[in-house]
Amino acid sequence: MIYWFRAAVLAGLAMVGSEAASETTIKILDFKDLDGWAEDDHAAALSTFQNTCMDFDAPDWQALCKAAGEISDARSFFELLFRPVLVEDGKDALFTGYFEPELDGSLVPTERYRYPLYRQPPEARRKTSWLTRREIETSGAMVGRGLEVAWVDDPVELFFLQIQGSGRIHLPDGSYLRVGYGGSNGRPYRSIGVELVRRGVYSAHQVSAQVIKNWVRRNPVDGADLLRHNDSYVFFRKVTRVPADKGPLGAMNRSITTMRTVAVDPKFTPLGAPVWVEKEGETPLRRLMIAQDTGSAIKGAQRADIFFGTGDDAGRAAGRLKDGGRMIILLPIQRAYAMLPEAVL
Repeated sequence: MIYWFRAAVLAGLAMVGSEAASETTIKILDFKDLDGWAEDDHAAALSTFQNTCMDFDAPDWQALCKAAGEISDARSFFELLFRPVLVEDGKDALFTGYFEPELDGSLVPTERYRYPLYRQPPEARRKTSWLTRREIETSGAMVGRGLEVAWVDDPVELFFLQIQGSGRIHLPDGSYLRVGYGGSNGRPYRSIGVELVRRGVYSAHQVSAQVIKNWVRRNPVDGADLLRHNDSYVFFRKVTRVPADKGPLGAMNRSITTMRTVAVDPKFTPLGAPVWVEKEGETPLRRLMIAQDTGSAIKGAQRADIFFGTGDDAGRAAGRLKDGGRMIILLPIQRAYAMLPEAVL
């Protein structure tokens, strides 16, 4: 049975602004309404759910987390204790992908590894807006202060690592160092893809991360100037609490899982909740994932970013993804039905 209503306030979800709330609709579905549900690997989704469910504060979620370790059949766990809830805000669904970059680097500078990742200097932490990218890279303000976290061999990949905010560095001895966001210079982000279009180098439909990388490498002088068009500069910190062979930390400060973690807008989707993804496009995807991450560009009830993993192959796959579909949240049964108005009940 499908229930429908227009809500001014969404009980059980985080509060949203009055304009967004007035556009929001909710449907409670049956599991038989989820396309491909029976064919998924529910055990893999349950394992990912257990990575973060211990962090829930609400008693009903805590009880579900405890039950996750006691019910042997994963599919039964979800079907017995959850209800699928479709939340829409009037905007078309959009699925994109993200990944964790992997760079070659070293803990000491060498002829090959000469592009540093820096920790945030104290004076940058004390100011809302500090030096621009160009000033940081050309003024010598960072030199000789021991602020280097590591050195890498490719300034273009370093630039895109700053956009992602975290990544993994493959060291010469075969080990890995994971780095995470450690602050910024407080300057606004300026898109170098948009700038390439403005300069007449490419049309908007031609621009992608790989196209930008290739152009910068072919044009090293103009390419360096293009990268410095973006005033924003990201600093890093070493991430030691998660082994480098595990997934990076997500918004819940826990390691995330390739193709089972999705980034969402927490105004509509509770962090840690299971979500059923029905992605369309050239390669349709039907999969139960866990909302364990967020992103500055992930805004809206039907907006989601799928984590593709670490490295170049993951990056290429994530970069190709831009598809529609729908996303359904799995909520504890009482929480789901408490969202319905009395007239429906």
